[in-house]
Amino acid sequence: MPLIRTESLTKIYGKGETAVTALDRVNLGVNAGEFVAVMGPSGCGKSTLLHLIGGLDRATSGKVVIDGSDLSSLDDSKLAELRRRQIGFVFQFYNLIPVLNAAENAALPLTLDGANSAEARARAAEWLNKVGLGNRLGNRPDQLSGGQQQRVAVARALVAEPKLVLADEPTGNLDSRSGDEIAALLRQVADDWGRTVVMVTHDPRIAAYADRIVFLKDGTIVDETRLNLDGGSEEAKMVREKVEALH
Repeated sequence: MPLIRTESLTKIYGKGETAVTALDRVNLGVNAGEFVAVMGPSGCGKSTLLHLIGGLDRATSGKVVIDGSDLSSLDDSKLAELRRRQIGFVFQFYNLIPVLNAAENAALPLTLDGANSAEARARAAEWLNKVGLGNRLGNRPDQLSGGQQQRVAVARALVAEPKLVLADEPTGNLDSRSGDEIAALLRQVADDWGRTVVMVTHDPRIAAYADRIVFLKDGTIVDETRLNLDGGSEEAKMVREKVEALH
């Protein structure tokens, strides 16, 4: 059984003549431990799909099922609890709190869920060490590079031991080298730590790190491609050609 399943997932913004269909009856399954990239033209529904899977927005119709839980059946408090405990989020602009250091930022999901402060800090330190920032625990965001800040964000996404990590353009604010490092880290999140990763990206080179790429256009899935997991130039070239064909 897939960890994620969407059934006829539809999202419409507005009403009447001004209504815009962002997603149109999307059916998607993602298996446990799979790394899936979502690509397509601007405005095709990529981020909308990610937000609906993550419970950050509610569907107009259809449903999202995460590990057997139908998100449409959960009230706001249960949905918030599922987000805190089952889903980790990584965003383009890191979303770190400037006055907190790396360990405090990474510990936030546990702290907000009522965990003991010392335990939360210890778990955060463990994950920061895993993502290569064990020597930066006391540094604030303004003392870290963009790539390092995104590593803190990845540690924060993993600290509550979620089954699912959702990444929305996680390399969009980074240079090429840092972007590749974050993509390789997300590959490790799936391969070594057994998490399911769904990533929205506009960059074919970054998408080539995934197991599978789902292509969206006008709110519907128009193609899917499985990859060879090497993140190589030939894979990236193939992905780029497919993306260009969608425009």
